[in-house]
Amino acid sequence: MAERSFAREVQDLRLGAGEEFRGEGILAVTKALLQSGVGYVAGYQGAPISHLMDVLSDAQGILGELGVHFETSASEAAAASTLAASVMYPIRGAVTWKSTAGTNVACDALSNLASGGVTGGALIIIGEDYGEGSSIMQERTHAFAMKSQMWLLDPRPNLESIVRAVEDGFQLSEVSNTPVMLEMRIRACHVHGSFIAKDNRPPPFTVQQALENPARDVNRIVLPPASFMHEQDKVKRRWPAAVKFIKERGLNETMPGDVEELGIILQGGMYNGVIRALQLLGLADVWGSTRIPLHVLNVTYPLVDDDLAAFCRGKQAVLMVEEGQPEFIEQALHAILRKAGVSTVLSGKDVLPMAGEYTALVLLDGIRAFVAAQMPSLLAEVRTPPDPRPVLADAKVQALAGVVPPRPPSFCTGCPERPIFSAMSLVEKELGSHHIACDIGCHLFSINPPFNLGSTTMGYGLGPSSAAAFQVKAEKRPIAVMGDGGFWHNGLLSGVGNAVFNKHDGVVVVVDNHYSAATGGQDILSSRADNASRSTKHPIEDAVRGVGATWVRRIDNTYSVAKMRDTLKEALTTNAEGPKIIIASSECMLNRQRRERPLFNAAVKRGARMVRPRFGVDEDVCTGDHACIRLSGCPSLSVKQSDDPLKEDPVAAIDNTCVGCGNCGEVAEAAVLCPSFYRADIVHNPTGWDRFAARLRGAVIGFLQRRRDSRRLALA
Repeated sequence: MAERSFAREVQDLRLGAGEEFRGEGILAVTKALLQSGVGYVAGYQGAPISHLMDVLSDAQGILGELGVHFETSASEAAAASTLAASVMYPIRGAVTWKSTAGTNVACDALSNLASGGVTGGALIIIGEDYGEGSSIMQERTHAFAMKSQMWLLDPRPNLESIVRAVEDGFQLSEVSNTPVMLEMRIRACHVHGSFIAKDNRPPPFTVQQALENPARDVNRIVLPPASFMHEQDKVKRRWPAAVKFIKERGLNETMPGDVEELGIILQGGMYNGVIRALQLLGLADVWGSTRIPLHVLNVTYPLVDDDLAAFCRGKQAVLMVEEGQPEFIEQALHAILRKAGVSTVLSGKDVLPMAGEYTALVLLDGIRAFVAAQMPSLLAEVRTPPDPRPVLADAKVQALAGVVPPRPPSFCTGCPERPIFSAMSLVEKELGSHHIACDIGCHLFSINPPFNLGSTTMGYGLGPSSAAAFQVKAEKRPIAVMGDGGFWHNGLLSGVGNAVFNKHDGVVVVVDNHYSAATGGQDILSSRADNASRSTKHPIEDAVRGVGATWVRRIDNTYSVAKMRDTLKEALTTNAEGPKIIIASSECMLNRQRRERPLFNAAVKRGARMVRPRFGVDEDVCTGDHACIRLSGCPSLSVKQSDDPLKEDPVAAIDNTCVGCGNCGEVAEAAVLCPSFYRADIVHNPTGWDRFAARLRGAVIGFLQRRRDSRRLALA
């Protein structure tokens, strides 16, 4: 059950030639694939490209009508390997994943693909996740393109440019027999706009035809001596063919301006930010007309030396706008200009930050510094644009930091993973701290308060592997954690299989929340849901036993903190040999709410009797210790001042975001904290019996309260 459904939007993929297509970037990419005659599509979800996989999944009916094969790959390596269909056959194929994490995983397949080359067009749609909002390490796809000599497109972030890049990417791949990467930053993925559509094209050569007419060219297989020939073919034939196509088709764009002494060379993806900065400086208008000439690199690798030298020749100075580090393009541009004998001054990372996301504000500072150094007269009549940063330096704003506590990323309200780490905290209070190896996924939030658990994270599904060096005889055992998404991605063999083979003695906790929750709630092999186009309901327990694990425990209700605590304690203290596998399973609360809330609300509207559980805290019983918050950390748990004048400390409180999971009460009970938590059932459309029972309970409780009050001692 994906985070978002595109069932309505994908119907626009049927639009034909001359009709206007409106939507966001990921939909434009899908439409461009269909217009380009793609034969197969595969990929692995991950921000900011997850929604593209969701769109493709919702569009399977349309893909099937055109004879396009689509599948959700087990990993990025599996997706990259799918492009093998384009090695021997003239089939256009596309794959997608999150970079650079996904490209790391896919590297082996990509290296072989780029070495032997392709016959059909092979397009790799990369979700570039760079900047302070990124969820991964700060690396660039550009390095991978250079390493394997694959071409890299970075189109301007508007729908027309994105669609053109998809179509040009396939052609560039075919004329140079080289796979092509298409880089899509998060803003490009979700930018809205329009373009004039073309008719969808069935693939001229399908995967079915390839199966019926097998082909084989030993020179495309990466084995000596062919592998040496591949390297020679790259530089002698493929590279020149790519450069020629880029020049003849005008894939890079030059935009003129009247200030011919200066120029800006920029990655295509930086175009919107650069134009915005120029507007704020009065050097461009809202339509994109600029006074400083621009050379937009919609293809950032390979570079076209002649075009770059021609743009710079005769100019006093040029600014290179290149997001990320190191400055690959800037270094190459220095060499290009020196070899061409062009004396133009080149600026770049001297006025722009070496690393970090190039927002409009960052670009404003850099371009202003460049212009001020080279031609300050251009800024003489420009009014100073508004700058939000002084507001952040205001004493009143800074004072908030001392009042408002920091809010590190955490689990969602009602998350079934929260009680796992509550139980782990309770075990550590009894057995002492342990080395805990983390993994990629929602469970990584356990490293933050209030749990503060975990030491390392090395990759998706690599939690158990990252604890391999600690598998020695000692008083304490290492604990490794991974999610079900990571388990099926890489963890089954690299983690559990490796642990079984090497007779590890540690504990592996597999967090099974029924979906690939961290990437948007997509189904995986162990999902409990019915999926018409995928095979689900394959238990993780069967898989780990299948690779030889013998000590396996499955907990089907992670909200039972006491059971989680006892199972963890048993795993850490048992004399059994081999890895101890705990499968902690409960459905992702976000997906559960997405599924159940519409059904619940519809039933209430129909007049059906529906019951919704809520939890609360009895202020009279709560001591204000707040151990419940420290051991749970649920966002719905807060504090408030007590009405009791004798209680100086605030008491615990539960706000309206509570989803009734019961974790707070379970934690309180397992930790032997206090009985202040209570459950209340909210009844919608109550029956006559419900109303009678409520009145009866109210009467009995009222009687007991009045009797208690009458027996209290009165102070004169």
